[in-house]
Amino acid sequence: MQIEQQLSEIQNVVDDVLKLALKNGATQAEASMSKVEGIAVSSRMQEVENVEFTNDGGLGISVYVGKRKGSASTADLSKEALTRAVEKAVDIAKYTSEDPCTGLADAELMATEFPDLDLYHPQDLDTEKAIATTIEAESAALDYDPRITNSDGASYNANLGMRVYGNTHGINAGYPSSRYSLSCMVIGSQNGDMQRDYAYTVDRQAPLLQSAVSIGTDAAKATVERLGARKINTAQVPILLHKDIASSLFGHYVGAISGGSLYRRSSFLLDSLGKQIFPEWLNIEERPFIKSGLASSSFDNEGVACKDMTIVEGGKLSTYLYTTYSARKLNTQTNGHAGGIHNWLVGDTGHSDSDLLKEMGTGLYVTELMGQGVNTVTGDYSRGAAGFWVENGVIQYPVHEVTIAGCLQDMFAGIVAIGKDKDLRGSVHTGSILINQMKIAGS
Repeated sequence: MQIEQQLSEIQNVVDDVLKLALKNGATQAEASMSKVEGIAVSSRMQEVENVEFTNDGGLGISVYVGKRKGSASTADLSKEALTRAVEKAVDIAKYTSEDPCTGLADAELMATEFPDLDLYHPQDLDTEKAIATTIEAESAALDYDPRITNSDGASYNANLGMRVYGNTHGINAGYPSSRYSLSCMVIGSQNGDMQRDYAYTVDRQAPLLQSAVSIGTDAAKATVERLGARKINTAQVPILLHKDIASSLFGHYVGAISGGSLYRRSSFLLDSLGKQIFPEWLNIEERPFIKSGLASSSFDNEGVACKDMTIVEGGKLSTYLYTTYSARKLNTQTNGHAGGIHNWLVGDTGHSDSDLLKEMGTGLYVTELMGQGVNTVTGDYSRGAAGFWVENGVIQYPVHEVTIAGCLQDMFAGIVAIGKDKDLRGSVHTGSILINQMKIAGS
């Protein structure tokens, strides 16, 4: 009952703020309010390094006076502060330039159904238990192998939050959510070579996190496997992106098909609806209503109802991702993507990771990517990488200090296979990705 009461109280504040905005001369208004309570604990070399508590909130409001927009925010939630924020937002709107594309999303697009998506699993924010968990993860890592000589630390985070969105079309809805995570990073040494790697786990439910021992062990195992890494010669070979980093490839796709990139004419996928981008066997579905999903929601940041969507069908670009503003700039309609995507399910070819190595034959198995050398205007792709050299489907030795380069157009079209073992720790659920060939810049 306590959480329902808190939710109701926040909705009342949002309602009051919206009424105040109209009273002060706004023709439309929207407000969002959040409250977060959490704990973050970190340790290093089995000693507590940091304990941080979070208990804060804030409200943001945007008002529209005709086609002029003003925004304000406040962390002070007293009645006086909220009143000042509304007045400032209205005042700002009176001095901004008119924009025909500004304003709330159309009223008929607002969410009207708010199913329980099982996003809230509260647990006591127990400092002692959090400290014990981080130290247990580090201990497991340091005990795994004598070559693990140092630690970059372990951290445990727990957040219990609540978000409410309302606007003058009548929507005033919100939901509580929880998120827990544990990570560990360690350093290994052998014959003058030093390497580091990490492992992490995240879930809406704390009991579903991987154990501290398994996270520490996984971090240590990954680190030890990288010891003795070599440079390799420049070559053009197949690339296998490990599932832990594979979602980044689709992250670049998200950026390229987002409305903001399109109306600014800054995407290599302009005018590509219905065109073949990926192999014919690849489909991507968006499913916002997955129970306990890390990117699940019944409405976006503008109150627009989320819905199941086909993002890629038969390898073809099925839809762009619009917010209200970008849609109006492009003379179309928003499809609920203000604030990001909602659980993308990427198709696969049924291969296990060992099958993918065999399919690749000889090439580079990439387990880490570094740098930001991706240009979504042109599609040019160049990033630092580390991983393992593979011959005849068998891992030979670790590799570091290389750059993989190509262009996203060729990388997307050149996807040979995607693994069935998916990484579910983010908004894109995908397995490892095998790409037919890329250039490796080595020694």
